[in-house]
Amino acid sequence: MAAKRDYYEVLGVSRNADAGTIKKAYRKLAKKYHPDTNPGDKQAEKSFKEVTEAYTILSDPEKKRLYDQFGHSAFDGSGAGQNPHGNPFENAGGGYQEYHFESGNMDDIFGDMFDHIFHGRQSGGFQNSGFESGGFGKNGFYRQGFDSSQFVRKGQDLRAEVSITFEEAAFGCDKVIHLQSPDGRGSTQSLQVHIPAGIETGKSVRLRGKGMPGSNGGEAGDLLLKVKVGDKPGYERNGQDLYTKVNIPFTTAVFGGEVLVTTLYGNVMCKIRPGTQSGTKIRLRGKGIVSMKNTSAHGDQYVTVQIEVPKYLNPEAKQKLKEFEAACGQTDRYRNGSVA
Repeated sequence: MAAKRDYYEVLGVSRNADAGTIKKAYRKLAKKYHPDTNPGDKQAEKSFKEVTEAYTILSDPEKKRLYDQFGHSAFDGSGAGQNPHGNPFENAGGGYQEYHFESGNMDDIFGDMFDHIFHGRQSGGFQNSGFESGGFGKNGFYRQGFDSSQFVRKGQDLRAEVSITFEEAAFGCDKVIHLQSPDGRGSTQSLQVHIPAGIETGKSVRLRGKGMPGSNGGEAGDLLLKVKVGDKPGYERNGQDLYTKVNIPFTTAVFGGEVLVTTLYGNVMCKIRPGTQSGTKIRLRGKGIVSMKNTSAHGDQYVTVQIEVPKYLNPEAKQKLKEFEAACGQTDRYRNGSVA
């Protein structure tokens, strides 16, 4: 039998490494060699067992002390200071105790649970860690010897797209979509999906359990439905705010008045102040898009004023406009002080 490698060498740390350094090294290697990220790789499986065994010893102050004094003989039954618990990963039959990890977030897996697994046990090994009864999570059991064919694994997520109108995005809607069933038989399934009000292009709606079926009793994956929102002529959206335009007659800009503005919630009469310039913005509070996080909060609608210049004038109108021009010019002369 090949001699065991030095535990410090396995983790790649020095013999005077502190607990934090040892833990950090193990987390890095455990994620690297974990069977979930290396399916079917026997060497990775072997390395995962090796680094886990090394961490089991070096993360426990008493076992680390014994290992520093007696080496591997402290735990193989051949020397003083033998570990009374044996290898906590081995059961009476010589295999590895059943345990599993949540495969969704490896940072969570190899995070706070280490202290619970390796330092929270009683004299009987992992009796309080949950390993004997099925352990952590619900997605990935590793049975005897990491036999990947026995993994209880969550199904893979599926992705699809759905197109909706501008108004459907603003107010929310229910859509019926037709998807090819993930059962591999080519059948089609119909799903009714609720699209929440305020959604934007690129956002996704998650349908839990509508993805690929799990293996060995694992739960099904999810369906991520990516939304594409259609355009609405005359409207531009920026977050929750809307931007539109309104045309007003030249005379309304000069004398002031009112103009009808269209919003998603109906028509609104807006006042135009005398002397309004082209490009002026009118703010309509609360006439924008609802917030997906707070249904009582809405954005605003900003209306840009555009002044219409008459294209065709009858002779009388032209004459009046020329008189207006002359009067304006005379007013400017008085204003500039050029007339006594």
